[in-house]
Amino acid sequence: MKDVTQLTEGWRLRHGEELLEARVPGCVHTDLLAAQALADPFIGGNETDAAWVGRRAWTYVRRLDNDSGHQRTDLVFEGLDTAACITLAGRPVGTTRNMHRGYRFDVTGRTGELEVRFASAYDEAAAVRAVTGERPNVYPEPSQYIRKMACNFGWDWGPTLVTAGIWRPVRLEHWSTARLARVRPLVTVEGETGRVELRLELERTPQGRGRTLHAEAEVAGVRAETVVTGDEAVLRLDVPDPRLWWPRGYGEQPLYDLRLTLRDDSDDHDDRDDHDDRDDSDDSGILDTWHRRIGFRTVELDRSADEHGTGFTLVVNGVRIFARGVNWIPDDAFPSRITPERYRTRLTQAADANVDLVRVWGGGIYEDEAFYDACDELGLMVWQDFLFACSAYPEEQPLRGEVEAEARDNVVRLMPHASLVLWNGNNENLWGFRDWDWEGRLTGDSWGEGYYLGLLPRVVAELDPTRPYTAGSPWSGSWDHHPNAPAHGTHHSWEVWNRQDYAEYRASVPRFVAEFGWQAPPASATLRRALPGEELAPDSPGMLHHQKAEEGNDKLNRGIARHFPLPEGDFDRWHYLAQLVQARAVAAGIEHWRAHWPVCAGTVVWQLNDCWPVTSWSAIDGDGRLKPLHHELRRVYADRLLTLQPGADGLVLAAVNQSARPWRTTVTLRRLDAEGATLDEAVLDVAAGARSVARLAVPASLVPDERSAKEFLVADGGDGGDGGDGGDGEGRLRALHFPVPDKDFAYPRPRYDVALEPVPGPGDRVDVVVSAHTLVRDLLLQPDRLGPAAACDSGRQTLLPGERTRIRVHGCGAVGIQDIRAALFCVDVR
Repeated sequence: MKDVTQLTEGWRLRHGEELLEARVPGCVHTDLLAAQALADPFIGGNETDAAWVGRRAWTYVRRLDNDSGHQRTDLVFEGLDTAACITLAGRPVGTTRNMHRGYRFDVTGRTGELEVRFASAYDEAAAVRAVTGERPNVYPEPSQYIRKMACNFGWDWGPTLVTAGIWRPVRLEHWSTARLARVRPLVTVEGETGRVELRLELERTPQGRGRTLHAEAEVAGVRAETVVTGDEAVLRLDVPDPRLWWPRGYGEQPLYDLRLTLRDDSDDHDDRDDHDDRDDSDDSGILDTWHRRIGFRTVELDRSADEHGTGFTLVVNGVRIFARGVNWIPDDAFPSRITPERYRTRLTQAADANVDLVRVWGGGIYEDEAFYDACDELGLMVWQDFLFACSAYPEEQPLRGEVEAEARDNVVRLMPHASLVLWNGNNENLWGFRDWDWEGRLTGDSWGEGYYLGLLPRVVAELDPTRPYTAGSPWSGSWDHHPNAPAHGTHHSWEVWNRQDYAEYRASVPRFVAEFGWQAPPASATLRRALPGEELAPDSPGMLHHQKAEEGNDKLNRGIARHFPLPEGDFDRWHYLAQLVQARAVAAGIEHWRAHWPVCAGTVVWQLNDCWPVTSWSAIDGDGRLKPLHHELRRVYADRLLTLQPGADGLVLAAVNQSARPWRTTVTLRRLDAEGATLDEAVLDVAAGARSVARLAVPASLVPDERSAKEFLVADGGDGGDGGDGGDGEGRLRALHFPVPDKDFAYPRPRYDVALEPVPGPGDRVDVVVSAHTLVRDLLLQPDRLGPAAACDSGRQTLLPGERTRIRVHGCGAVGIQDIRAALFCVDVR
């Protein structure tokens, strides 16, 4: 049977005259950090001081012994970052120029010092650019000339830390006769039957050529086998009545073990040298094995034309889905540090926010298996970009061959995962060609269109025809429409963040909003850790260094100033308002678009996570702390949502029901004055069918005057028992409508009492009980101000006079009332 030797130990990194201990998988930056030869680039302005690392060549070395007794030994790299020359005992082994694919080299019988020499990514990119010519890019870095994680070169949320290293596992594989070179499970459901068509390709040694072998597969108790005389074979397994895999919120996520065994059952199958004295066992005829977990489900993408334009609706197991999504970027600027546990934590946080789709963005990486395993188990649908983002990409060699090899590698690697529902050709490049002045600058040069409309759909159709492919995000489906046309296909909504108030999200109903978002700073404790000793201010040196967006602070301040007086000299107040506006802005978009299902069939918030401590669009900051936006996503992405929507035809109450059961509830509408007195009241019976939206006009007597600074509307209803996160009671939903900006509303001075109640049982937990004497708008507890490890179970809440809320906090240690009051914020425009 194939033997595998992991090569994780014994590596050294040449640093000048020194040989530093190197960790594999890893990268140069992390090795230099471990050796204290580099200051942490995430702290203060250290990123700038680390720029030299990416402009140097680096070499990894170790001793390689190779005495297996097998016919063949391969040196297998799952990931090299990026342009490398590999030698063994001074003799060439091979070269690489792609971070996003694996490499295999025959080193049979060879021993000695193994060297992996990495060229500077900048030098490699310059060499390619000299061959292909210039191409436009959104950023002043050469990411389009090298098949490497583009955001390594900096982004509007990320640092410029250009890595090199053996970033994924490396091993020796010793084998004889034949091995499984590629296995593709095509998983479908036909009627009551789950079908697996297992396509396998072999590589044989010279001694194994012509030998008759046997392949056997098993899943869910069903077995199939075949004789393999050449290098390819197909096994088909039909599973009666399989349990279907569903996205979270739609059903369960059963997964089945699929196993494949390659055998040589002939008497002379063991051709290893006589000195190999290992025991023959009953399994001695096994040459190679393969194992994955699969799920049975169907997935389609409905792009039908209708009276609204061109749709973009995911259909899983025949059920049409409004996708509640988030965009995912690499969770660390140094991806080799991301552990399976960290993936699980971050994706569980997504699921806790009622997310059901994660888009893996095209400027990052094809993530580790642990990412997709967690998505399989959590029911998180994966939209997978091919790795092209915000640039014109040359289609000539040497890039074209690498792009095809990379696509083939990753389609085959990821296709067993039930969670993977969509392949996407690129991020914003089709849009960029049309709107970002690329067309004139290119003057006929290639720019990537041949990848997105030719090569990549062909690779997907050949290797993974069970899943849909779309050419880009955004993309209207053809050049007959503008690439970012809201009425056709996917749409990126960035004009609002860049130039407008978040209320403008309500101006259109795109068919699918694949990107939109609003910035906010990270948690206070994250800022204090990342900017030690700095007197924090929106424009303090460290804050500006950790704000990478063009005019980012100006846009933040404009967003705040449209609703609140900008606080002068009060950083804590500014910080609260920036985080509050982020949560409100994203909620405004999602509530509007969900209320227009099925015309709009999904929202994918930019972004879930961060790769370092930074002011960004994320819901979870670079230290893993939840921003208020995370709690807001949990509310607006819940199965059931009440929202008050102003529009051309007046104010509408929308009851959004994404559950599988009809929803009947009684909604109490109250027009109140600023002091909390009821001016008018009505009770509406609301009925929303399964997976549908009910829209009811608000009676005219209950609509606050659009110029009123003293009236607002409250809608309170029940969520039907599925839980809720609004209002002052479990299972209650609340919607609010204020007709004027906060700065113009006659808020009373907020007054509330605070009490602490210890929570019995294990753990460091306490309940913060807030009782309102006045209208308390957008009360928010920032738990990290109580302690770096503290967290709480809720985000912003609005309390009416006499209402009470309970906020559970854990990890805060011993705290008093004054500590809690210092961590509590609410709207106060005095």
